[in-house]
Amino acid sequence: MASPMRSLLADPDRYLQSFRLFLERSTEHQCMQEFVERQLPDVIASIGNGKSTINVLSVGGGAGEMDLQILSKIRARYPGVTINNDVIEPSADQISKYKERVAQASNLENIKFTWHRETAYEYESRVNAEKKTKKWDFIHMIQMLYYVKDVPATIRYFHSLLESQAKLLIILVSGKSGWETLWKKYGSSFPLEDLCTYVSSADLPRMLDAAGLKYQLYELPSHMDITSCFIEGDKDGELLLDFLTETLDFAKTAPPELKHQLMEELRKPGCSEVRDGKVFFNNNLSVIVIEP
Repeated sequence: MASPMRSLLADPDRYLQSFRLFLERSTEHQCMQEFVERQLPDVIASIGNGKSTINVLSVGGGAGEMDLQILSKIRARYPGVTINNDVIEPSADQISKYKERVAQASNLENIKFTWHRETAYEYESRVNAEKKTKKWDFIHMIQMLYYVKDVPATIRYFHSLLESQAKLLIILVSGKSGWETLWKKYGSSFPLEDLCTYVSSADLPRMLDAAGLKYQLYELPSHMDITSCFIEGDKDGELLLDFLTETLDFAKTAPPELKHQLMEELRKPGCSEVRDGKVFFNNNLSVIVIEP
């Protein structure tokens, strides 16, 4: 009998709802912001040396929250330089939120924005067809490698677009996170439908070493409060479970045995930590900075 479970990405509205709740309940953006504040200045220290224009490519820029923080650091490091910021993002909803954010921001003089409503693969195909390869001084891919078909090929392609002083920055879940544990044990039970790949920082060194690329790895501690997942019928808990399993209405459509095992797993030390009666999922991230 076919399973009634469907991929969360089949319902874009519910996916966005669950994603927003995930951001609210987790320290995802805070830990990235801390990295941008503390470590990014060193990463970008030489990307614009001697240049009057810096070209930045955001692959999967989402609603632009992290993009604008990154741009403010580049601007602070290279005052007065023109920054061309191109954004690849397939979701029209996310692009419109990004544009609203730009319209409301006050410190973006000297920054030019161009949005491309397409996937990373569509961008690559279009650029190849146009035979106009553009080189970039800084490329970043934040939490987007899960949505590409061929991770090593995608990394190789965008790495090939780097200028000589440039950097390629990738952020994704850590190989030491609860995500890694969940995916290893239960990934094959979730209805991915080709829309998502399980990839963590544990997979990247092998790929990068095989491609002969030089890189640095940073670990970012992060957690998410998933206490509500254990309250039967809790609407937020059900949304978070959808996000954790990439499954639409997981609580209602998963086979009882799978649901039982997963709920048990979520409480274990490999996934979470219990503190003061609350359950905190290990949402650690990794940053990989790749040299040209």
